[in-house]
Amino acid sequence: MSDNKNLKPGWKVWRFDQIAANVNVRIDNPAESGMRYYVGLEHLDTESQKIRRWGTPDDVEATKLVFKKGDIIFGRRRAYQRKLGVAEFDGICSAHAMVLRAKPDVVLPEFLPFFMQSDLFMNRAVEISVGSLSPTINWKTMAVQEFALPPMDSQHKITELLAAAELHLSMLTEAQEASRVLFRAMHADLYASMLDSKAGTELSEVFESVSEKGFTELPILSVTIDGTVVRRESLDRHVSDETGEEKYIRVLPDDLVYNTMRLWQGAIGIVGEEGLVSPAYTVLRLKDSSDGPLFWWQLFRSPHIISEYRRLVKGVAKDRWRIYFADLRRLRIDIPLPGQRKQVAEYLEAIRLVGEEIQKRRNAIGALRGQITEKCLGVDDV
Repeated sequence: MSDNKNLKPGWKVWRFDQIAANVNVRIDNPAESGMRYYVGLEHLDTESQKIRRWGTPDDVEATKLVFKKGDIIFGRRRAYQRKLGVAEFDGICSAHAMVLRAKPDVVLPEFLPFFMQSDLFMNRAVEISVGSLSPTINWKTMAVQEFALPPMDSQHKITELLAAAELHLSMLTEAQEASRVLFRAMHADLYASMLDSKAGTELSEVFESVSEKGFTELPILSVTIDGTVVRRESLDRHVSDETGEEKYIRVLPDDLVYNTMRLWQGAIGIVGEEGLVSPAYTVLRLKDSSDGPLFWWQLFRSPHIISEYRRLVKGVAKDRWRIYFADLRRLRIDIPLPGQRKQVAEYLEAIRLVGEEIQKRRNAIGALRGQITEKCLGVDDV
């Protein structure tokens, strides 16, 4: 910690047990706690104070901690995950958390969670954690840590700034979740009825699998789990041990490519430029490309099709699934007319892009909040 002479005017150093009380009220039998809510670490979101999910005491066993409305639930296990929530109701929580209550003579209750979200606090929390597999903070160690806090009037001003950013982030988070729910619902509504093992069109009538040898000067491409095709020029090149020739497959714009071991995770993408993919990929080319590949990209990533992949590779462990075109070609799809395919694809894409834009705004507001936090809570003179 910085020397006291480096503190801003009016700031003072406190031990953490002077800042917050560790509320250690235990419940041995959660089902008999009389509470309605249980909050585990899995219910806390990184970098967010709002608790959006919870379970019930009937869901869990063993000793838990009691918290009251306004208390801070701080994940003391794996503190690097930066999980912290402010309770809006009474309940019980995981014993892998700390229940903290601000001491209002030293710190504003509304200010404390913002302070605890700062790099200054979180880095210290990680430093004092003990254990290798699941590093955990002990209260006795946390209690004696010293932190510099601003005077009350400054705490008020900082809280107003950060609360506005937190509210904006919370609204964006809820909007993003609404877009995800809508997207999943539309997928279910539009694609569930298209699958039929006896009727419909077999995919072999729609696609051909191509394996044309590529040229070394072309960029090497791969597909991320979110279905984006990216350049990966730093990858090791696949070379035949027998001939010394490269074994890449040439792909063209609008081809669909997927990693045979990752299709069930949604790793299929639309190629945007001529390039090369490794032999670990399957390349699908539309026999009729008049309405483009977007409808099919969305279809292959839909939960209903993904559930079919397991049926196509029976007897293979999930982490070793390999799905080739020889497997996919057996799928039969009740295919909409071209105009309908285009309409479905564009509608779903619009929803997806809204979700991406919301995420960009969340990232920007989160970065701004971080800058404000570090600017306001830095102990050195500025």
